[in-house]
Amino acid sequence: MDAQFWVSLALILASFALYIGIAVYNRSRQTSDFYVANRGVPPVWNGMAIAGDWMSAASFIGMAGTVMILGYDGLAYIMGWTGGYLLLTFLLAPQLRKYGRYTVPEFIGDRFDSHTARIIAAVGTMIISFVYIIGQLSGAGVVIGRLFEINTAIGTIIGVIVITIYATFGGMKGITWTQVAQYIVLIVAYLIPIIFISLQMTGNPLPWMTYGEIVSKLGELDRELGLSEYFAPFKETNKMQFVALLFCLMAGTAALPHVIVRFYTVSTMKAARWSGAWALVFIGLLYLSAPAYAAFSRFILMTQVAGRPIDDLPAWTQSWIDTGLLQLIDTNGDGILYWEEIVISNDMVVMATPEIANLGVFVIGLVAAGAMAAALSTAGGLLIAISSSFAHDIYYRLINPQASDKKRLFVARLSIAIATIVAGLVALDPPGVITQIVAWAFSLAAGTFFPVLLLGVWWKRANAKGAIAGMLSGLIITLSYIIAARYFGFSLFGVIDTGAGIFGVPVNLLVTYFVSKMTAEPSKKIQEEVMDLRYPEQMTYKDGEVWIHDSAK
Repeated sequence: MDAQFWVSLALILASFALYIGIAVYNRSRQTSDFYVANRGVPPVWNGMAIAGDWMSAASFIGMAGTVMILGYDGLAYIMGWTGGYLLLTFLLAPQLRKYGRYTVPEFIGDRFDSHTARIIAAVGTMIISFVYIIGQLSGAGVVIGRLFEINTAIGTIIGVIVITIYATFGGMKGITWTQVAQYIVLIVAYLIPIIFISLQMTGNPLPWMTYGEIVSKLGELDRELGLSEYFAPFKETNKMQFVALLFCLMAGTAALPHVIVRFYTVSTMKAARWSGAWALVFIGLLYLSAPAYAAFSRFILMTQVAGRPIDDLPAWTQSWIDTGLLQLIDTNGDGILYWEEIVISNDMVVMATPEIANLGVFVIGLVAAGAMAAALSTAGGLLIAISSSFAHDIYYRLINPQASDKKRLFVARLSIAIATIVAGLVALDPPGVITQIVAWAFSLAAGTFFPVLLLGVWWKRANAKGAIAGMLSGLIITLSYIIAARYFGFSLFGVIDTGAGIFGVPVNLLVTYFVSKMTAEPSKKIQEEVMDLRYPEQMTYKDGEVWIHDSAK
């Protein structure tokens, strides 16, 4: 074991100790702590926690690699995820916060006054979060597998154990402050390598200002090799798939239960809006850097690795071949490695680039710690979403309303442990690369929840029967399309599995609308509650009039 191993191990273990320490120090002692951190998180810190929650393994590990492999077509991920946050911040988050519930299923159940709608929403939340967490555990496996030079499946098992410990102890209160620490670790780990690489390659430490020059050089290299030009649009996919993926990521972001629940942890609607604004700033730091990461990585590989003799490759190549994420095939047997003979997984690019650029053991170890922070931070939020859907929306609201706080916390923690272990078993042999698995979760969230949340907040005529029919139809259509496209090669208009939500969303929207119109309208009380969501917290809509609270005068 070399110095690189020990440095990386020390940084990762130090970060694990920090996360578990924060979770134990902020241990939840009552249900409001466990589900919504007692609604006492300041907007700036909540924005940072949202960013930490959001910066999953897909963002940290997979996004730059996806852009590097797909070029222009990979930008759908960046545009879709960023646009989705704008939808959420302006269309849904403040209104959902004003409604004052713990979870998305609880909002849907109470808004539509239906236990059936609540159960469907809870099951939908668990399915979406479960799919999403498989991607995160796979990401943890990639990092640990590379560190110990072992198969990623064993790395996944180690990640499962760590996540189970700190998520079970901390609940939302502990996870909030853990995610703040994880965001700081991951953004530092993400920015430092590309700043150094930019300095090495261009003499300017600002990668956002220099990578355009590298992209131009990549275009020249592609033309020399007779390849599709980097950033030439729609070379790796078709326009319809690009639009479908972009739409699913936007609508899915605005409807992801584990993201929405973070807006319940602040005290007011205004604080919810500011949380969203701060989150966009923190998220933007990484998203604006991902294309630079992709361009630098591709340029180094094309100029310093491709064209070299097979028996004179850098030592790092063997380490990544051992993880199964890199394949080098001398197809013509001439002993020279050409660009076309390099098969790179999207999931190794960010992790491998510091090694490829010889940035030193500390930077390489820091990236490993950042990748672990990304996988763990999102996994924590997802586990809370799964736990709250079962323990709060199904167990407490439907099965045992008389349960004590102690018993509810026990059920919540038990559900986290079970969900982590089951998801970990699936992640041992993941059904796709990280960004692909995560895209499925976004399609499912878009197809199941986005139309119902949108209409539930902005259309008072939407009723329980419409919401139930809409959620079921959207979920079934989206899930069926993913399975048919992934395993049977089915496709409509060139849309593959990752764009399935583009069919589920309109079906859900139309079914919710027409079923609501054909059945009885909601009660006057519910319609007034929906109208009330359009006004600030200092105002209340009642009996057709808007009332200003005395404290606001």
